[in-house]
Amino acid sequence: MRTLRFRSRLIRSLTAGTAVATLAAGLAACGGDSDAATTKADAAGTVTVGQLSNGAAKQTELKVSEVKSISAELPDSVRKSGKLVIGVGALPDGFPPLAYVGSDQKTLTGAEPDFGRLVAAVLGLQPELKNSTWENMFVGIDSGKVDVAFSNITDTEERKKKYDFASYRKDNLGFEVLKKSTWNFEGDYENLAGKTVAVDNGTNQEKILLEWQSKLKKEGKKLTVKHFASKNSTYLALTGGKIDAYFAANPGVAYHITQTAKSPNATRSAGTFSGAGTSLQGLIAATSKKDSGIAKPVADAINYLIKNGQYAKWLAAWNLSNEAVSTAEVNPPGLPENNS
Repeated sequence: MRTLRFRSRLIRSLTAGTAVATLAAGLAACGGDSDAATTKADAAGTVTVGQLSNGAAKQTELKVSEVKSISAELPDSVRKSGKLVIGVGALPDGFPPLAYVGSDQKTLTGAEPDFGRLVAAVLGLQPELKNSTWENMFVGIDSGKVDVAFSNITDTEERKKKYDFASYRKDNLGFEVLKKSTWNFEGDYENLAGKTVAVDNGTNQEKILLEWQSKLKKEGKKLTVKHFASKNSTYLALTGGKIDAYFAANPGVAYHITQTAKSPNATRSAGTFSGAGTSLQGLIAATSKKDSGIAKPVADAINYLIKNGQYAKWLAAWNLSNEAVSTAEVNPPGLPENNS
């Protein structure tokens, strides 16, 4: 996530108007913190991702076992406990496809808890998911009740004062268009000239889109920006040809693409852009208490998953391949303090 200021609007953007959001309401009854219901136990040496996803993911069984050279890097207290306590800040409503209540209306599913389970397997630890509100997730890290959080947390320089990061996914925004459209963003705002694009009010993507609109205006070109009262209204405008594209958080775009795949108005991704802007690729990172000694083994576990193919299969299962990173880094450059 970019900032606390934008987070609630981004979560709204990921959930509004989706079928899974109604299932996610079941999370609200759990209060500010909960031990999340988990998916059925996997056979030894396997982790199944995409379970109970309500069509948002392709269920995929991945072979993954403990790598002792990596698990040996863990702090003694974590290694001896035999478990990895994973924080997820998905209360009260969830944010599909990243973390939400599954199709059984009780189990926490999504790309983030799935990836936490994969990392735990490499570390030879039993994953224990703790679901909470966004704020209480950080309280859990601070108090030591949570070892590491996997919850779409953006690496920022401000957060580095208290936390260590192990990056694992790009923090991207995305353009969604009708599948029949031939337009693509191609990483160049100039390609927006002459287009009509919808964006949600008060979001980081709106800020970026309005900056592009201003640049194009100075060049004598026009970009029309539209706002709609609801997610459903935005998608009606897209299917009705009133807008050319919708600029939103990339995971939300990926989720909606899966939901429309078999409909007459199927959509697709027309490109992504860093949530950190032009000068820096924003990164989503596993987050642990500063100097806890957890970030390094977690990063090594992620790099093992990247090297051996489970990482790519996890992303593909959740339709998030366009957010892949080539390597996990400990505390890479983050969003500057003046923008974090």
